[in-house]
This record gives sequence, structure tokens and C-alpha cells, in this order.
Amino acid sequence: MVREQGRRPSPAATMKGVPVRRVALWLCVLTGVFAFAATALSGNGAPSGAHYNLNIIGVDNPKTADMTDTSGKTIFVSLQGKSTIFLCESGADTRCEDPGFYVVDRNATDADGALFALPNPDPDGDGTTVYSVFARALGTPGGGASMNTCMTDPTTNEPICSVITLELKRDKGKSQFDNVSKYLLYVYANIDGSIVRVPLFDKRFQDFLWSYTNTGLKLAQLRFYECASTVPDPTDPNGPTTDVCGRTGN
Repeated sequence: MVREQGRRPSPAATMKGVPVRRVALWLCVLTGVFAFAATALSGNGAPSGAHYNLNIIGVDNPKTADMTDTSGKTIFVSLQGKSTIFLCESGADTRCEDPGFYVVDRNATDADGALFALPNPDPDGDGTTVYSVFARALGTPGGGASMNTCMTDPTTNEPICSVITLELKRDKGKSQFDNVSKYLLYVYANIDGSIVRVPLFDKRFQDFLWSYTNTGLKLAQLRFYECASTVPDPTDPNGPTTDVCGRTGN
């Protein structure tokens, strides 16, 4: 279950250019750095169709092995407390020169944080994305986590975090996917007393990241779909997100 919660500013369509192959039944096809899976409508709230799957796994003890460039689709975070997942624009950043979605560094339990590569979600900056992200909480009921998207203002070197925070809670029963594009693909930033909507990798800012605060959630699952979402206007960041992802069975 995904719960929506406002937050005070912290101090601190179609996927363009992406080849997509449909898959049948149990067969998964890896195309470049994308792994797509055909999904049946199963009442979990997710769209049907091709997607990239990312699992964020909460662990009791910090990981010590080198987890850079290991081709995994998982990121490890602390089961309790804060972890940082840094973001880089795939195909446009020296840290992630290949296109698509992929994990560069899986370990968010150390001081360096994890690194996840993803395309620019809104090149036009108009609030309509070229792909969408859905999330759900899995694992033992009772665990929870929050994700806040942040960036740095290069003129002041000050971090700026979104005024809205994604709240994930693992309740009893079947876990449902929700469209979380506004939380994870944008920063609704309070700048000089006004809220502005900044998409990931806006050139006016730098050092985009997800700040992940865990309170016992063992698994957060993110799915990235090749469909467009329109997120709320900055005057109403807690407003609804609409999409053309064709999900049913909610």
C-alpha cells in the first residue's frame, strides 16, 4: 500500500528511443540493459505490458562486498534508518553512459550510497512523463519506508528536497501497485517561498537522489513502464496523477 503524505522542505506516452520486445508467458527477454516482463492483469494494480523491475531490499547488516557493475536489479538499503540512492541520467552522464534503466552500484548501506541509472523522465519539463513508475510494499506486514526525491542547487550548494514524500506501508493482505511518478521523478521544491516542479536531471540543478528512510520494510518493488503520466501542477503537489498506462483490477 502506498500512502501519500505532505512534507516540509528538507534542508538537506512512450519511452523514447527504447527498444521493446513483448514476452510470452514465462519467457523474459533481455534487450540491452532493459529486462521486460509481460504481465497479466492480476488485480495488483499494475499495468499490463513491458516493464523494468527494481527491488529495494532492506537488510539488517551493512553490505561489505563491492557491488558496482554487478548487473543486478536490486538495491540494498538499511532495514532501519536512512540510506541514499543516487540517480544518474543514463546515456548522458559519465557514470552511466549506456541508455536505459540499470543499477550501477547496488549497495546503499555504505557511506557512498547506491547509484541507479534511468532516462530523463520529462525532457520537455511540462509535467507529462515519457515513462511512469509504480511502487508497492512487500514482505512481512507491519514494515514501512519513505522515499523523498532531492537535488542540489549549484549556485548555493544547498540540498533541496521535495515537499511531498512517498510513504510505503506493508499492510496485511494483497499488496497493490500505485503510480508514484510525481514522488520519484520530480522534486516539488520550495524556492523563495514558491513551489516549483523540477523533473529529474533538470539542468538548473545537480546531484539528484532518493533519500530512503526505512522502518522495517524488507522489500519495496518499483516498476518502470513505457507509458505517460501527467503529474500535478506545482500549485497543488498533493493532487492526483493521471496516466494512460491502462491498468485495471485495482
